[in-house]
Amino acid sequence: DVVESQEHYKSRWRSIWIMYLTMFLSSVGFSIVIMSVWPYLQKIDPTADASFLGWIIASYSIGQMVASPLFGLWSNYRPRREPLVISTAISVAANCLYAYVHVPHSHNKYYMLTARALVGFGAGNVAVVRSYIAGATSLTERTSAMANTSACQAVGFILGPVFQTCFTLIGEEGVTWKFLCLQLNMYTAPVLFGALLGVINIILIFAIFREHRVDDMGRQYKSINSDGEGSDVLDQNTEESIDHVAVVALNVLFFVILFVFAVFETIATPLTMDMYSWTRKEAVFYNGIILSVIGIESVIVFMVVKTLSKKTGERAILYAGLLIVLVGFFILLPWGKKLPNIQWQEIKNNSIPRTAPSEMLAPFWSLPELQLPSNHTAEPVGCPVTQSWCLNTPKIYLAQYISSDVLIGLGYPVCNVMSYTLYSKVLGPKPQGVYMGWLTASGSGARILGPVFVSQIYTHLGPRWAFSLICGVVVVSLLLLEIVYKRLIAFSVRYGRMQE
Repeated sequence: DVVESQEHYKSRWRSIWIMYLTMFLSSVGFSIVIMSVWPYLQKIDPTADASFLGWIIASYSIGQMVASPLFGLWSNYRPRREPLVISTAISVAANCLYAYVHVPHSHNKYYMLTARALVGFGAGNVAVVRSYIAGATSLTERTSAMANTSACQAVGFILGPVFQTCFTLIGEEGVTWKFLCLQLNMYTAPVLFGALLGVINIILIFAIFREHRVDDMGRQYKSINSDGEGSDVLDQNTEESIDHVAVVALNVLFFVILFVFAVFETIATPLTMDMYSWTRKEAVFYNGIILSVIGIESVIVFMVVKTLSKKTGERAILYAGLLIVLVGFFILLPWGKKLPNIQWQEIKNNSIPRTAPSEMLAPFWSLPELQLPSNHTAEPVGCPVTQSWCLNTPKIYLAQYISSDVLIGLGYPVCNVMSYTLYSKVLGPKPQGVYMGWLTASGSGARILGPVFVSQIYTHLGPRWAFSLICGVVVVSLLLLEIVYKRLIAFSVRYGRMQE
């Protein structure tokens, strides 16, 4: 029988809720600028191209990949409040730096790169959050708690673009405070707001968060992170080995899941600007709305899978989620015959509708008389002629794009929460800080390679190659899941202490 005092139960769940908040703020720190990075980069440093955008997006994940195992190791041996506060403070400082990247007279893109890398380093506390929740919940509470954690992360992804969309009302010029050398505009206001939320998070960690640890059955026992009360009832069980094949397989699957989602969120702005001739402001605004709707969809999915997993199990839901993601990217392949509007830098409106490349090549080279004056400031829109595939790759219709968004918004949250849940159950009662650090690092590695991969492949070969390769990666991950399917069981079930 599990005996837990009411006060301990309330304190344990108050601390878990603080971890939910920390996860939410980490997510907001990433998504609050994701739709505006590209136009802001073009504004502050015209030398930056789409390939450098990939590195800007990836820098967040490079920082997180480096920090996650370190913070995870730290949390295994010291009070978790320490890495949580330090990491959040780093994110606050990095957001402030991002607001000032326009100030230097040169190399602005590298300052932006540094700021995003430091924000990512601070987001390495995700490993601490996940390991704490895994250790502070019983096996029956775990799926629900992990789903709630991922839901908070999803809400962060929802509200981040919403905040960004609201801040577009300030405009690109905004307000300048010369005594602070600060431009408060649609690009800097969101990160300053994120910094304020980080300060609030630090205060709540000091005021409310406490260390708690329970076993798979819900029995309280002593945590190495604190001197609190509890028994050492399960210490003898921690010597039993973890199924490292299952651990590695879940790391690989999680890498694939984060990789395909990183591709999706990175390519959204350039793809819509190329295919639908949206301006920078329109791309930020419309994609912010689309991602917000997808985020709402994800939260609903998280709530549903908590109930559904009790009937079907986490493994079957993970398999179904990967299939849905595969269909989503398959739909995104260019299927039609109409070509996207081409961007001619010299021509007013910079956008010419076409149905075949040969129809416009001759007129393009014979239109010098239509060149605009050198002081013309109209923003070029359409698919840039420097991307040679624009001349022969069919347009991805808006209906395709939105349908794909809906499916990926359904499949990704399912895969995300089931991966974390299965991983924490496979690891069992041992301190999970380092292991969660490696899982977060594998996801961060995916966020590094995903943007770089898609920015390079998309820029040079186009969407057909980019999305076809993604489909192939998801098919391979489905085969891997099939191979290790029977090994993805809880630690306590594996050793016969509980039934599946």
